Amino acid sequence: MFKPIKNKKVYEQVIEQIQYMILKGELKKGDKLPSERVLVEQLKVSRTSIREALRGLEIIGLVESRQGEGNFIRGNLKDTLFEPLSIMFMLNKGKPSDILEIRMSIEIEAVKLASKRAKKEDIEELKKYIEELKNAKDEIESSKIDKKLHYKIAKISNNYLMITLLDTIESLMDSFIKDSRKLILKEKNKKTLLIKQHENIVNAIIDSDEKKAIKAMKEHLETINTAMRELSY
Repeated sequence: MFKPIKNKKVYEQVIEQIQYMILKGELKKGDKLPSERVLVEQLKVSRTSIREALRGLEIIGLVESRQGEGNFIRGNLKDTLFEPLSIMFMLNKGKPSDILEIRMSIEIEAVKLASKRAKKEDIEELKKYIEELKNAKDEIESSKIDKKLHYKIAKISNNYLMITLLDTIESLMDSFIKDSRKLILKEKNKKTLLIKQHENIVNAIIDSDEKKAIKAMKEHLETINTAMRELSY
């Protein structure tokens, strides 16, 4: 359980202990933290230090405070990654190309794993998305289906960190990605090209062809990335 704290910067050490307990699985999503009084007794620190630590954990998104109920480990922990990442990206004047490169790495590895791990029900869902893309009425609908398909491929990889990172990057670049799609889809043949590229990716997964899946994903992302680079200039 909790250990008494003796050094300086007490509230930071309280934060570290709670983070460590989450990593060890001793605290899980949705768990309620002990009351401030119990934390004071177990950690041997002041109530002020406990409150500072809880405030810090709430700011970084690990803990949510519910009035009249107490403090809980957040159920949606991916938000704890998105906010700090987006803030760091802006503070360090990150370039769109930084995220393009990371996205390329994640999605290529995801499709590689998906080509090995896709089950029958996964393949049926991917086929459904291709049909929906072909029959989409407008770009808003197409964009939603496109994101669902890419997210599904990451999900098939069965790598939670990969799914979370992709989701975070998509959130950070959402408006930029939409603008790039609009630029690509100004020409009718480009819309056909994007659908064909998605078909190639899905067919490679169906065939369990790792090399073909990687090649198809690279070609598709490069089409998107080229448009995004143009928008960034």
